[in-house]
Amino acid sequence: MNPAPSPHEKGNILVVDDTPANLRLLVGLLSQKGYKVRAVPSGKLALSGIHASPPDLVLLDIMMPEMDGYEVCEALKADEQTRKIPVIFISALDQVFDKLKAFRIGGVDYITKPFQAEEVLARVETHLENCLLQRRLHARNQDLIQTIEQLQATQNQLIQSEKMASLGKLVAGIAHEINTPLGAIQASASNSSKALEESLGELPQLFERLSDVQQTDFFALVARSLDSTISLSSEEMRSRKRELARQLQQQEIEEARDIADTLIDMGFDGSLDPFIGFLKSSNIDWILSLAYNIVSLKINNNNILTAIERVAKIVFALKSYSHYDYSGEKRQIDIVEGLETVLELYKNQLKRGIEVVRDYQDPLPQLLAYPDELAQVWTNLVHNAIHAMEGKGTLKIAIAVLKRDAYREVGEAIAPEINLMTIQITDTGCGIPANIQEQIFEPFFTTKPTGEGSGLGLDIARKIVEKHEGKIEVDSQVGCTTFKVFLPI
Repeated sequence: MNPAPSPHEKGNILVVDDTPANLRLLVGLLSQKGYKVRAVPSGKLALSGIHASPPDLVLLDIMMPEMDGYEVCEALKADEQTRKIPVIFISALDQVFDKLKAFRIGGVDYITKPFQAEEVLARVETHLENCLLQRRLHARNQDLIQTIEQLQATQNQLIQSEKMASLGKLVAGIAHEINTPLGAIQASASNSSKALEESLGELPQLFERLSDVQQTDFFALVARSLDSTISLSSEEMRSRKRELARQLQQQEIEEARDIADTLIDMGFDGSLDPFIGFLKSSNIDWILSLAYNIVSLKINNNNILTAIERVAKIVFALKSYSHYDYSGEKRQIDIVEGLETVLELYKNQLKRGIEVVRDYQDPLPQLLAYPDELAQVWTNLVHNAIHAMEGKGTLKIAIAVLKRDAYREVGEAIAPEINLMTIQITDTGCGIPANIQEQIFEPFFTTKPTGEGSGLGLDIARKIVEKHEGKIEVDSQVGCTTFKVFLPI
């Protein structure tokens, strides 16, 4: 778009007419009023000149050879660079359909020849003034758009920096959560290497030292252990070993306790009856040692796979949390997935003394939202809950859909014609005093000691929820604080 004319220049006008007398008359008339005027005798020359130096307004004759005024106007309006230049038709054609066609293809006005000087000047001045006002409005709109974009960028940076600050506080715990499965991988790999080395050295002796029946029993015992899917806690394993030792002692099998320990460690499950004779073999210690080494290869492999899955889950949570979507567009999300990502990052702090209770309605619809920003809401609320409980208590997270008939005050404050998803995060901590509950969502307000909190967490959470056209509330007393987030579906 052309810049606005300077105070000493009323406007730049292009006059297009194939009649020299008309050109001289219009140029003289407009020049006397302070306009900068160019005269062109044909449509083709006009288009060439307009692209070289765009005017503020075009006075355009219709009846011209080679290319008439309608064609010139259509070419101008088809080009993005010239389509906003106002065109006033000035022609001897005075039929209604001629004028309608002129307006239909993009003309802003129509003057019939022979024209009156005052009429031409009045219409030119009016349309140049309109053009100037539109340019100023466009410039103000551009400034406003730029200001809004800068504010949004600043807010997004604030949210992201708050996320990274939260993540920084969790680094030590996350490192521990990663080191634990890595240690399990290292130990299992070492055990597998040792078991494989011993097994390969002793397998040839299997067929020399065992009869055909014993070989059958040996591979049946190994197969039974390999097929076992039983998973026992430490206490359950001790109980099973005592029970199995008692059964072996009843069968007068020597070293019953050691044999029971080995069988349970192998994952043996089921009846002992098919193996009683086999377990009475004189070389049972050597047999079970070989069997255990073979089975332990699978046990160690399962441990490695479990540890890898654990590390992958932590890495995925870190990647999901630290990611920021710069598209600025909402997308369909699983609200549970976002909450579980945050809980995964806080797992090291939660497992020390906080019981997490989940109450998720099933099924839950997806939500159209900004997932990265909602993650910061859950981070702030979970972090505050852990801090309020001083690491010990119960954290309950409930998610449900509220139908229109199930709510009134909250729903009407948001949008009474739609359903809401409610996310409630409840802790059993110290509570928030009633006299400051109205202040906790204010920026820079914090109850934490100096240096421990910025006072922006809940303010950011509130802004994010409101950006989703939702609402956040708090209900607190000693021993029970609940933050309720309402999001429109």
